[in-house]
Amino acid sequence: MSDPYAMSILEKIIQDKKKEVQLRKTVLPAAKLEGFGLFDRPTVSLKNTLKAQETGIIAEHKRRSPSRAIINQDSSVSDIVAGYTAGGAGGISVLTDGKYFGGSLDDLLLARASTSLPLLRKEFIIDPYQILEAKAYGADAILLIAAVLSGEALRSLCESAHTLGLEVLLEVHSRAELEFSLDAGADLIGVNNRNLKTFEVSLEISRALSDLIPDGVGKISESGLKTPDQIRELKNLGFDGFLMGEAFMKTAQPGKALSDFLKRTGE
Repeated sequence: MSDPYAMSILEKIIQDKKKEVQLRKTVLPAAKLEGFGLFDRPTVSLKNTLKAQETGIIAEHKRRSPSRAIINQDSSVSDIVAGYTAGGAGGISVLTDGKYFGGSLDDLLLARASTSLPLLRKEFIIDPYQILEAKAYGADAILLIAAVLSGEALRSLCESAHTLGLEVLLEVHSRAELEFSLDAGADLIGVNNRNLKTFEVSLEISRALSDLIPDGVGKISESGLKTPDQIRELKNLGFDGFLMGEAFMKTAQPGKALSDFLKRTGE
């Protein structure tokens, strides 16, 4: 059964994000972001790193979420990212939304200081200003969500990211979203296994869309990944990367949890 509340959460997040972005623009104008020391830093390709690495895990730092409340509220970003790096991650994802996920751009900055791996800014990006923020705070890639953007907006935001040397992970939840966004120019397509209407998770979405993602585009599976068997199945379907956070973050030592998971995956 469809849950209207679940869908309204996404709408509320975007509504709040529009207000937040307008406020941030007045506090820290774009020209100042372009003067940050990290703004001219050469970026590292998330797509190429994942293809060259066996594990393909994009390990995520996430304190909480609307669907799970608190996951790991007292975590040290630096310790967790360093642990993920030592544990075998191929990339790092950092939630920067504050109101709903407990993150911040400072988390991204701390992550950048703690690893040389490519960093993904995971955020509800609706404005080119947020892409400038991502670059200024040390990201190598950004997330765009097809469900909240028009085709024109997707193409424009992808272009803005590429101009700054950032890659784009485009998240889709259905065949319809994938088909309407294929010409946006994303470097990677992320298939989110979570149904936005019910918040239920099923790998059927990744299975159904795997063959529809064009060659040359990085293929990522997101949400609900918990077992080595799932990773092995998805690799056989051609997926290059696997975005995982909660499975590690809910433990006392996320980096060790990642390392142990990878050992089991290789068995």
